[in-house]
Amino acid sequence: MSDGIEVIFEDDQLIGLVKPAGLPTANAPKGAASVYEWLRRRLGPAAFVGIVSRLDAPVSGVLVVAKTSAAAADLAGQFRDRSVLKEYVAVVAGRFPAPLGQWVDWHDLIARRANEQRSTIRLAAAEAGGADAADDDESDPAGFAARPAHVRARVVRRAGEVSLVELEPSTGRRHQLRLQLAARGCPIVGDRLYGSRLPHPQGIALHARSLRLEHPLSGAPVRLAADWPGVWNMRFPPLCRPAR
Repeated sequence: MSDGIEVIFEDDQLIGLVKPAGLPTANAPKGAASVYEWLRRRLGPAAFVGIVSRLDAPVSGVLVVAKTSAAAADLAGQFRDRSVLKEYVAVVAGRFPAPLGQWVDWHDLIARRANEQRSTIRLAAAEAGGADAADDDESDPAGFAARPAHVRARVVRRAGEVSLVELEPSTGRRHQLRLQLAARGCPIVGDRLYGSRLPHPQGIALHARSLRLEHPLSGAPVRLAADWPGVWNMRFPPLCRPAR
């Protein structure tokens, strides 16, 4: 049983796969499907399954998973050092706050409590007329840690009330891209948690398109990539012409 998961790369150190929208990466309730549980079944109960990064359950796209503890430590270090290059695409409602094709950088602060569904965001002070957001953890007024969140973004196509946006985050905070877009008046289609009023067939219209990293054993460059789900082509035909 595939659970809709597609394997796009595999060797004795790591496995690259494409997660469908609606499937958790890990930590699902007992007996529920997840990428982690699927890999345990596929690789066997004695196999090492190292979850080194995650995608929210409603998000589709590329994931890398380590098959040894050494590979897990190396890959986790690459994510921690921000040397993994991540590319996402999203379909958003509203007006993206920059001209077509122009890259913008957002440096914000994101905070969360473990028992709350939503994360919170404080936009870069520069967007309110002050200096950029700090690059260190801070405390928000409620007293819990707010961590720096950075993304580079641009809108590449527009069609009526929706736009296709490319995103290159250097950090990986919980709900980061969902929050950063929604806070600027352009929530991701289907993301009702952060204010979207437009429906989406499954999950939300956010897709992890590629990861570029170093192989944990050889150091060779590895690029894992997958086009957005086919349903996007039917749901957003003016935006989602064949991906480059």
